[in-house]
Amino acid sequence: MSSDAAAVLLRASVSRRIVFVRWVRRTHGWFGLWGALLGLIMGLSGIWLNHRAVLKLPMGQQQLNAQLELPEARPATIEAMAQWLQEALRLDRGPSNTRVERSRPVAWSEKGGEGRPLIQPERWMLSFGGPDRVIQAEYWVGNKSVTVRTTGNGVIATLTNLHKGVTMPVAWILLIDTLAGSLILLSVSGVILWWETNRRRLVGLVIFGVSVAAAVGIATSQLHW
Repeated sequence: MSSDAAAVLLRASVSRRIVFVRWVRRTHGWFGLWGALLGLIMGLSGIWLNHRAVLKLPMGQQQLNAQLELPEARPATIEAMAQWLQEALRLDRGPSNTRVERSRPVAWSEKGGEGRPLIQPERWMLSFGGPDRVIQAEYWVGNKSVTVRTTGNGVIATLTNLHKGVTMPVAWILLIDTLAGSLILLSVSGVILWWETNRRRLVGLVIFGVSVAAAVGIATSQLHW
């Protein structure tokens, strides 16, 4: 192969590398922009959650407990109960979460008549609202009323609920999934950019190896407790 041909191949290889690095840099920037605001919210609330025992920030929560009398024709299903509560509480949307705890014998209680154990009735639990206000309803099947607990949240509590996805719709959960995917792509593209543009690769590999070893070591040490 002549020197001219080798030079052409070298220039072509360098050109492809430059194009690739530019594409990765642009992709890195766009994904960083997409997740900037969500990343800020998750980062601030995550720091507080991780150190909540030390950073005793005021949650600003206010709770109100109430008993709602049911109509004579009580809701026969949890779906009917959800509809009734939405109308009674004048909510603009249905529950974000529902759970049914089936009836079962109460093992720790004394037995009823004819030696049969007492039966705990079925319990329905429903959650309404959003990150700034959470409404939790509890109903024991057969009762004439339903217990409703309303929690109004301040700024800190609202950010915490956003972080954890409490009472948030599926759309928010999917949006947070896109943030998680962006973080993965940012991590991968960041490593590629560093590898392609930094000549001190050995130092970087040592730093990366130490960080991986520290993370794995701390995580596995807690598994033995």
